[in-house]
Amino acid sequence: MVPSSDRISQQPSSDRPVRRCGTLRATIVVMLALGFVAAAGGFVMFLSQLRGAEQQPRHDADGIVVLTGGSSRVSDAVELLAAGYGKRLLISGVHRMNGARDISRSVPESRDWFSCCVDLDRSAVDTRSNAAETRRWVQERGFRSLIVVTSNYHMPRAIAEMSHAMPDVELIPFAVIGDKWRDEPWWTSGGTLRLLLSEYAKYVAVELRVRLARLGIEFPPEPAEQADPAGPRKPATALVN
Repeated sequence: MVPSSDRISQQPSSDRPVRRCGTLRATIVVMLALGFVAAAGGFVMFLSQLRGAEQQPRHDADGIVVLTGGSSRVSDAVELLAAGYGKRLLISGVHRMNGARDISRSVPESRDWFSCCVDLDRSAVDTRSNAAETRRWVQERGFRSLIVVTSNYHMPRAIAEMSHAMPDVELIPFAVIGDKWRDEPWWTSGGTLRLLLSEYAKYVAVELRVRLARLGIEFPPEPAEQADPAGPRKPATALVN
């Protein structure tokens, strides 16, 4: 007959791997749940930053910059310039094949402004390089305040990049609201939801990179930002003619 103390000492040895596996599974489930809750909470906070209606800038600024890529951004920026909200306008991210005439066709009533007060940046290829070229333009002009014009869903990432590139410049957002955003709630459109989720992921990546940069950990720009396959880069302040 095996003593009861020996039976007790023999049984747990086979149960330990099972218990460890169960603990590991529970830990993974908890971590995934916490990660999901954090991501969902962050997405809600991101959505809370998006304006649902266009609002005039709270005051004028030295300059205006518009980031290309969305409908009516340029025309809205030119309207701000014509209304006296800024001294000059930078259109950042212009396609290399587009000229002043191509752009002015979309805002024919403001062609006179293109001949005197608008600068083109054809070097920027993404939001990070938009910020870098805008900083160059601001420094050349000696500006201390800037109205930033872009789509409402893109504004948080644009402001994050601009603030990091120009910490001493006052940034005043002017969020452009697209027709699709006005016509239907974002949660009823699969395309809009995918756009917002994609933009949120990019925004989180920018915030993480900016925070690491403050700790002295810098990430180099993407290769497309470093080399211009079309040849020498034109200055950001090339006057539209």
